[in-house]
Amino acid sequence: MEANPLKKLEALGQSIWLDSINRNLMTSGKLQQLIDEDGLRGITSNPSIFEKAIAGSKDYDKDIQTMMNEGKDVNTIYETLSQRDIQDAADEFRDLYHKTQSKDGYVSLEVNPHLAYDTKGTIEEARRLWKALNRPNVLIKIPGTKEGLPAITQLISEGININVTLLFGVPRYQAAAEAYMAGLEIRAGKGEPINKIASVASFFLSRIDVLIDPILEKIIAQGGEEAALAKKLQGQVAIASAKVAYQLYNELISRDRFKKLTEKGAQVQRLLWASTGTKNPAYSDIKYIESLIGVDTVNTVPMETLDAYRNHGKPHLVLEEDIVKANWVFQQLPKFGINLDKITQQLEDEGVDKFIVSFDQLIETVGTKR
Repeated sequence: MEANPLKKLEALGQSIWLDSINRNLMTSGKLQQLIDEDGLRGITSNPSIFEKAIAGSKDYDKDIQTMMNEGKDVNTIYETLSQRDIQDAADEFRDLYHKTQSKDGYVSLEVNPHLAYDTKGTIEEARRLWKALNRPNVLIKIPGTKEGLPAITQLISEGININVTLLFGVPRYQAAAEAYMAGLEIRAGKGEPINKIASVASFFLSRIDVLIDPILEKIIAQGGEEAALAKKLQGQVAIASAKVAYQLYNELISRDRFKKLTEKGAQVQRLLWASTGTKNPAYSDIKYIESLIGVDTVNTVPMETLDAYRNHGKPHLVLEEDIVKANWVFQQLPKFGINLDKITQQLEDEGVDKFIVSFDQLIETVGTKR
């Protein structure tokens, strides 16, 4: 039989994480199967994922009933359920965490998205979650908003692993990378160890194309020379963004600033490709995996995309190919009045709003079951 394409990704230096979690994943043995057979190396979660898990099964009903009888409020019930899932998943990944010397085997839990613009609140919430989870191989998800950046620096300086989420633009990714390094510098300056601190920068991709493609489609419909150029850009902006971000990543880790940190044992903050399920049916169902394979990167995918790549993926290193084209894509966008900085800020704002809605629906779902 031909080797599993997902296992080949591991050999190429990319880690596949699952963008999904539910109680059955652990109790059925499915998670261990994914680790053993597909080389799965981590899990990410968000309020929407937990809402689907709790609303879509009866796996949590007994625990909800027990806590309801104990007089627990809705928020306490949700936190207990979600933290238990994160802890159980982290425990299953613990061997991998040690085997990879703390590079992989992580499970992510997000702070309350209502705190996305509250630096102090984010820091306090992240500390509380980190202490409650009490696992070395968890990542606390912090939105990469302007208010989130100083929280990232502070939390990294305290030795808390961070998944910087909701990154859409290259400038904001750079700010997140620098916030990580600043946190390491503070911690190292106090003589505290930095070799076990982990962080990923979650760069969201498919949503970029979802927002920009309709603009290009209108230009294509008008015909003419502009239409031909717009056609070349359609479905290309997200991949171009990832390639430019990866070039920046390689530049940042080669600078003296980070080399001084690596001498003290610092790990790189890997780029994590998020929002990689294909939303446009006109595109390949593995578009945001096949085009993003690079050394020291992570791709977190929904189960459907994981299954699709296992079935027909053809892995090879491509992230450093066609860099000239990626920069060319960026250069063409202003010709159509597309300001990528404004687009990515819009996506960040919408991303925060969507997570808030999902979180509120999640609390409502728990309340309904309660």
